[in-house]
Amino acid sequence: MRSGRGRASFDPPGKQRPGGKGPIDLDLHGKTALVTGAHRGTGAGIAWALAREGAHVVVNGPSEEAAARTTRILVAAGHAASIAPGDVATQDGANAVVARLVEAKRDIDILVANYGTAERRHWVDADDAAWLAMYEKNVLSAVRMIRALTPGMKARGFGRVILVGTIGTTRPAARMPHYYAAKSALPAITVSLAKELGGSGVTVNLVSPGLIATAEVIEMARKRGARDSWPEVADPNPTALMRRLAANDMPNPVGRVATVDEVGDLVAFLAGSRAGFINGQNIRIDGGAVDVTV
Repeated sequence: MRSGRGRASFDPPGKQRPGGKGPIDLDLHGKTALVTGAHRGTGAGIAWALAREGAHVVVNGPSEEAAARTTRILVAAGHAASIAPGDVATQDGANAVVARLVEAKRDIDILVANYGTAERRHWVDADDAAWLAMYEKNVLSAVRMIRALTPGMKARGFGRVILVGTIGTTRPAARMPHYYAAKSALPAITVSLAKELGGSGVTVNLVSPGLIATAEVIEMARKRGARDSWPEVADPNPTALMRRLAANDMPNPVGRVATVDEVGDLVAFLAGSRAGFINGQNIRIDGGAVDVTV
């Protein structure tokens, strides 16, 4: 359900924030956060939320230029940011990220394992290679960074590990079974790792969004709306269009899809001192779309 594929883009500060909401003190000043897949979509929005709260954000993307695009936006807004490029879906890429951190002498206090990708295949055409690729991208990409960074967090007595999943782990669709199966490993990883790090000062949580109004999702909805003659397509403001998309694809009591800011705000809260007793949780941010308690 989570989306964020496509070009590197995210809305400028406060664009999705009614009333221009400002920061609250989450004690993130002096902390360093690594956000994987922060070169685009949801990851870029999470990077912004953490930077806005005072953290130094290390932006990961698959290439130097991809990571630099988000970093330039953060720095231009007066925030502290640097880059650590590397494709974390591969061991070599994860090693490159760690090497950049070592070179910069940056200890990571907060790991946001946001990187992940979906693939629109069905049961009939998702072969073994497709299943393995989804596991590599959506599970091992997180596990590699967890293995590399949590020993340092444990030694320093503080850390936050925040994984980004999908409500598809409890509400999978018929399509993309390999994606939902891979993402379904994340709740188990969250609980297991929280137990492994018990008493260390490191907490582990999973954020599971439904649809998110990234630039890519809005663009997809406009194309679909044009094809299906949705009247909302004519409005340059995407609010009504996102309500139509929610009604069609993810009905929920709030009646819309999440904004990138809302997901970023939740991650920032979990990264801060006020969330110190929240641990081992799968926190859905879906407007109430999933009405089960498991």
